[in-house]
Amino acid sequence: MEMVTVTIDGVETQVPSDYTVLKAAQKAGVHIPTLCYLKDINQIGACRVCLVEIDRARGLQASCVYPVSEGLKIHTHTPAVLEARKAVVELLLSNHPQDCLTCIRNTTCELQALAQQMGIDHVRFTGERKEYPIDFSSPSVQRDASKCILCRRCVAVCNQVQNVGVLGLINRGFESIVGPAFHRGLGEVNCTNCGQCINVCPVGALKEVDHTERVWKALADPSKHVIVQTAPSIRAGLGEEFGLPIGTPVTGKMVAALRRLGFAKVFDTDFTADLTIMEEGNELLHRIGTGGKLPLITSCSPGWVKFCEHNYPDFIENLSSAKSPQAMFGALAKTYYAENNNIDPATIYSVSAMPCTAKKFECARPEMEASGYPDVDAVITTRELARMIKKAGIDFLNLPDEDFDKSMGASTGAGVIFGATGGVMEAALRTVYEVISGETLQNVEFNAVRGMEGIKEAAVNIPGFGEVRVAVAHGLQNAADLLDRIRSGEGDYHFIEIMACPGGCVGGGGQPIVSGPMRLTLPEDYQALRHKAIYTVDRDKTLRKSHENPEVIEIYEKYLGKPLGEKSHHLLHTKYTKRPKYSVEIPDQPEK
Repeated sequence: MEMVTVTIDGVETQVPSDYTVLKAAQKAGVHIPTLCYLKDINQIGACRVCLVEIDRARGLQASCVYPVSEGLKIHTHTPAVLEARKAVVELLLSNHPQDCLTCIRNTTCELQALAQQMGIDHVRFTGERKEYPIDFSSPSVQRDASKCILCRRCVAVCNQVQNVGVLGLINRGFESIVGPAFHRGLGEVNCTNCGQCINVCPVGALKEVDHTERVWKALADPSKHVIVQTAPSIRAGLGEEFGLPIGTPVTGKMVAALRRLGFAKVFDTDFTADLTIMEEGNELLHRIGTGGKLPLITSCSPGWVKFCEHNYPDFIENLSSAKSPQAMFGALAKTYYAENNNIDPATIYSVSAMPCTAKKFECARPEMEASGYPDVDAVITTRELARMIKKAGIDFLNLPDEDFDKSMGASTGAGVIFGATGGVMEAALRTVYEVISGETLQNVEFNAVRGMEGIKEAAVNIPGFGEVRVAVAHGLQNAADLLDRIRSGEGDYHFIEIMACPGGCVGGGGQPIVSGPMRLTLPEDYQALRHKAIYTVDRDKTLRKSHENPEVIEIYEKYLGKPLGEKSHHLLHTKYTKRPKYSVEIPDQPEK
């Protein structure tokens, strides 16, 4: 790459010729504030917070989109620059609700941080303020357009990263608003509930639908037996909410905190992740052996399942009928666990701690009631769990490590890696290899399906069978690209893993929010850092293959019978529904 010399605040530096001024300043160690900009997702120069002065004569320019050139002179904090940035933020504040103390993003709001950084102690501008009703239509995502600053980060992630396209800019000028077409609610369109829009929103315009109050109420009810399961990605992200570095595993402290919140039992969703592998792996072998529909595609990501139901209904038969680990656990909690402990299932209140906002939608699906009761009663995200711990005054960082409760708390490394893209595939291969070949797998780490590449392919040679062709995709745009490849005949696979969220569950819509400025300064992608936590826990496990989990072996012997058997199929499997591609009915247009 050709290099050019630019001068930033009087200091010369060499940068690649394809850099923007913002990127050049970052390389030179100069901080330029940003708001609408989001690394690798949104670079549109809309908010003007990142203004700099170029060669003075060229005036003020948005650094996130202005390209560097040889000899360019850049000034990042002249009086004109500082005043312009301050005015921009004040104008945003003049049309923003002043409810910071009660806002979900208080102390983590990027607009609030900019106001503090720029020394704004009052707003000079007054005028008409936009007010819109809050959109409560979605079971997963709540939208407050009155707080929207029109940065369009959510539009970019919904359209470009996720290929869902339910968010866009409506109207013009002061009447502009971000939302679904024709001002419909998120629950009225083909939203997948993935929550990626929440993760990129710099303010409080988007947030998860809160389940904490219903959990507090259940915990306070002596007639309820309240249990909780925790997904593998929670332990890789929860520590961030308490100031720990990204990628710090906090399994033991998480379990201890949940007990102190008052849960009767604290279980590990990794147990049913192992169970999922037993069901899904045997389903794959059954389809291969009987000439069933291939490729088999994983079904543990509810955002991906809903995306498939809307956009790729011709692949619904390819989806594994196995429920997600969350739903499997919920079904067993109100049958196997209830029977073993002589507990009336009607009194069991089953809570899931998940990295995923789409799990809130999943728990409300009518298909998820195989026991005669809802599999899961409430879903709290990583962020909601952190808020509950803080509200209870629990000193999280100084908690001693504790272990999960038994009977549905044992897990293997295979269950843990479900949280990373490629993890379900790797876990399945660890088991399928040994089941087919009858041989012990010496190296359980399948590096070909690991990593942050959007689509990964591999061919695994299994003695006694031959080549098993697999593929992995994360993020719904990559999922669409992979399915289009299969439709056209370019891709031929036995087994496919798809996760709705970039990075897999570690990048879920309910995980701790990593701000735009923080993403610029991290030495490594934050999702990759969380991956490291997941794989660290896997390596530290004594057992790393799902079929070796003693509690999984026991539940089949004593209760379920066998994978794909009558009882396991009733409790652990489900069906899917074809949904309209566009849930918005386009109104009749007036005649011209």
